Formats: sequence, C-alpha cells, structure tokens
Amino acid sequence: MKSILNILSSRVLASLRKIGAEGDPLVRQSADEKFGDYQSNCAMGLAKKLGQNPRDLAATIVEHLEVDDICDKVDIAGPGFLNFHLKPQFFAQGLQEIPSLPQDATIDRLGLSPASPSETVVVDMSSPNLAKEMHVGHLRSTVIGDAVARVLEFAGHNVIRENHVGDWGTQFGMLVAYLRREKPAVADDPESLEISDLEAFYVAAKKLFDSDEDFKTESRETVVALQQGDAATRLIWQAFCHESLRHCHAIYDRLDVKLIDRGESFYTEKMESAVATLDAMKEKDPQGFVRDSDGALCIFMDGFTTRDAEPLPLIVRKKDGGFNYATSDLATILHRLESLKATRVIYVVGIPQKQHFAMVFAAVRALGWAGEDISLEHLGFGSMLNKTGQPFKTREGGTVKLKSLLDEAVARARSVLTKSGAEDQPQNRDTMTSDQADAIAETVGLAAVKYFDLSHALSSDYKFDLDMMVSMEGNTAPYMLYAYARIRSIGRKAEIDWSLLSTDAPLVLEHPTEIALAKKVLQFAEVYDLLMRDLRLNVLTDYLYELSKTFSRFYDKKQGVRIIDASPDSVRISRLRLCDVTARTLKLGLQLLGIETVEKM
Repeated sequence: MKSILNILSSRVLASLRKIGAEGDPLVRQSADEKFGDYQSNCAMGLAKKLGQNPRDLAATIVEHLEVDDICDKVDIAGPGFLNFHLKPQFFAQGLQEIPSLPQDATIDRLGLSPASPSETVVVDMSSPNLAKEMHVGHLRSTVIGDAVARVLEFAGHNVIRENHVGDWGTQFGMLVAYLRREKPAVADDPESLEISDLEAFYVAAKKLFDSDEDFKTESRETVVALQQGDAATRLIWQAFCHESLRHCHAIYDRLDVKLIDRGESFYTEKMESAVATLDAMKEKDPQGFVRDSDGALCIFMDGFTTRDAEPLPLIVRKKDGGFNYATSDLATILHRLESLKATRVIYVVGIPQKQHFAMVFAAVRALGWAGEDISLEHLGFGSMLNKTGQPFKTREGGTVKLKSLLDEAVARARSVLTKSGAEDQPQNRDTMTSDQADAIAETVGLAAVKYFDLSHALSSDYKFDLDMMVSMEGNTAPYMLYAYARIRSIGRKAEIDWSLLSTDAPLVLEHPTEIALAKKVLQFAEVYDLLMRDLRLNVLTDYLYELSKTFSRFYDKKQGVRIIDASPDSVRISRLRLCDVTARTLKLGLQLLGIETVEKM
C-alpha cells in the first residue's frame, strides 16, 4: 500500500525543481471533495518568496506537473490552490497492488514496509505501585503504552515493554513491620497473603504509621533491613511482590498486554553506582552543576528555576541519605542505554510528571550519558474524569478498582448486544450460543474501554462514560467491530472463502461510493505515516471511524451498491474484494490499538 500523499508530494516537488523553485509541496487531503481529492497551496508561499503572482506560479507548476497517470485533472482555484482530481483507475491499481494475506502471517501488513533502520525502543508503561490492586489510574498508561508498542513493533522496531513497578521504599518496611507486630501468623507464612489482605493491611499500617512514632521508627528500620538484604524481611517482601504482580498480570492477560516487570529494587546497585559517580563529580568540582544543597546531593541544569527565579535542583540523594524517584529514574535510564542498548526511550506517564521528566532528561544529557542520537520522550496524557468532570472515584470517595471497571464494561456490552440483537430482524443476525455471546461481550466490553481512551487526544482529560463507550453508534469500538463483523457476514451469505477470492481479476470502480471507499482504504498508508511520526493514536481511531462510515454508505441499500447479487460477476467479485480489503484494514487498525475483532456480532 503506497501513500497517495507521498506520491502526489513527490510529483509536485519534481515540478518545483523543474522551474528552479525549492519548497514544501504542502499537499493535503481536501476538506471538501467538490474541490478535488487533494490540494496544495505551495504556490502562495513560494510566490511571495519569488516575487511572482501566486496564480501565475500555480499555472507554471501545473504546466510542469506529470500526473496524467494518476489525475483526471488539476484545477487552479482562488489565489493559487492546486486541486487534484484523481482517477478511479489509480485507486483500483493501488488496491490491486496490496498483496493477499499469507496463511502463516501473524498480522496483515497490507503491503506496508517496515521502518529502516530498525531501532531498539523501550516503552515505559503501566508501572503500578505494588501491595495494592490496580485502579483506574493505571488504565491510560497501560492501554496507551500497549498501543504505542504495537505500532512500533509493526514498524519493525525492537520494542522492550517495561513495567517499572514500585516495589521498594518506606511502604514495604511499613507493611512488614505491621505484620510482625499485628499479624505474626501471617508474617510467619507470607505465601498465604492475598491481594485483598494486602490492601487491608496497608490501610491499617498507614494509619498506625501516621499516629505512632515508635511504629514509624520501626518501619524505617525495617526498610533499612530490607535494603541491606535481611533474609527474613526479604522473604515477606517477596511474597508481597509476588501476590501483587499475580493480580496485575491477571489484568494484563485480560487486556492482552505483554510486559517485562522490573521493579525499583532491580536498580538498587545501579542507583548506588550512579550516586557514587555524581559524588566523584562533586568532589572534583564542588561549585559545578552537581553539588550539595542544604545537605542533599543535587543536579542543577540551565533552564530550570523556582517561582522566585532561583535555580531548581534535581535531588538525587536526600539530606538523610535516602534515594528518591529521580535517583531511580536516572539509574533506570542508565540501564536502558547501557544494558538494553536502547536508542529511544518513551515514558507513557501522566502530564503532571512533565517537569520531572524534563529535568531527568536534561540531567542525563548534562552528565553526558545520552547524546543527540538518543531520543528520550515523555508521552504525557491527561486524566480520566467522571461525568461531572471530577476525579474518577467510587461513591464512597475511594479509588475505582480496574478489575471492577472492566467487569462493568463487559456486563454493559452484553446488555447492549442482547438488546441490539432483539431489536434487529432475525434474518439479519448471525445466530450464536450463550457461550459465544459471552465471549463476544468480553471482547466488545474491553475493546470499548480501550478504544474510548485512545480516541481522545493524549494531552486532554476525558469523561468516563460507559453508556457512550458501548454505544453501537458513533466513534466507538462496538461500531467498528460491528462494521468488521458485517463485512465478514457478507462473505458467509455470499458463500465465499475470502482467502480464495481471486486477486487477478481487475477491480472495477464506477459508483461514487465504491470510489470513495477505495480512496479511504488507500489513505490508511498516510494515517500510518502520521501515526509513526507523532504517536497520536486518536489519528488512527478517527480514520477507522471515517472508513467505517464510508463503508456504510457503500453498503447502504439507498445510496450504495448491490454486492452479493451484483452483476455481471466481474462487478460482484470486484465489490467483494473491496469489502475484503476494507475488513483487512479495519482489523489491522484495531490490532494496532490492541483490539481484537469478532467474526460475528
């Protein structure tokens, strides 16, 4: 699949070079199809630079433009817009060149080539704190991170999906101390712990920690014992981590998300080594950018100041000698660059951490640990809010458990699908068993949550609305999945095997709706290029919605075409092939978002 945008841009660029002008072709899709399929306003900017009339320059560009093989005509509009009207045969040829899906393929590439060169990319995602259940706050990082990883993997990069879990620090000393004091039987048999126990113990331990100075001291001493490798303390801590991660991976498996767990504890030696390096730099140059400030070891970088315009430090060792998030993040980046050989590191973390990561990245570069050939990116995202625009909480004000949210989404999807099936005419529905309906509801419910999240701009907050998520109308997962299932239903009614559909027969594009659908399918290549460049996942969801709507018009009895009983047979085969490549595009797009399709719905 070749990008129409890239083909037109290269033709315009060639024309500009012929007339001795250099500039951006500025080709884009037309907002209104009555002005053609694509437009370029390159003449306006160049004319000003060259001291020419923009409309005259546009005429000169068209005169030297070689597009007879792809365009019916090129109009000049207004002050010098170029409007490209593409040939239906060009769309047909583009679809004809999409290879059939190999039987052993794990994913349909639709003829899209992998990126070159391939990079090693670390995607830092999800990253829950252990000793408690995952809550809704972990959804966005998990779902966005998974989709970003899938896009980069599809592009041919070596992607390492890292789950930087919080498994170290005061909270674990507090929990161990609490069990030893209040629940000695559990402390003696830590393998008996369950996640619900851990949550209850954590709440009780935190209350005691805040009210009892002796317990607070005991907790801190336990942390020291943990960090120094005390065997008995480590045994209880490992049970905490094992049970927490067991719960996390039950959620990840359900969401079909693959991760490598590396807790903060993994980087303990790396943290100590990094701080030792910084200490050595401080000793060598006490007034340098690595220096003590109020007893803490800090890094001062240009461009970071307090509200009072004072230098803002990145603290890497606290006054009491303890390490913090900055220490851990510096050690983590070192591991990813030195051991994993990453050339690109992407942190899928909420926007509130923007300054923290900006300072960490600046510190890494100031220290010379990462050169210009290393990309360090914070892919920040907004918050999930309730329908009133407030933080998403339970009625009691607590944090909503992620498992409960997913369960509710699946139940709501089951209800919507059942109602939709009852209202539709039986002859238009695929029959299915109760178990099949349950499996489809699970797929649709989880897809609804994922798709709704990914359909919003990364930086924006959004209101969590299950009714909207599971709706069969609008830009939702159920609408996309139904469009895909409907196409596969056409194949069953036509009694064809899609894999055996002839790819040699010519595609015939004559009706406006089939021409529009062919063009929309081919525009997936442009969306893919944009997705790879910016990692804006809502660009893909918007495209899938437009593709589904375009297919609906093509299939519509009033404004579309006949398919199963179309004649002659060459037209029937052509339209079935157009259905097939549409379904393949929908499936690939949804797979890149981490969403599986269903054959019946």
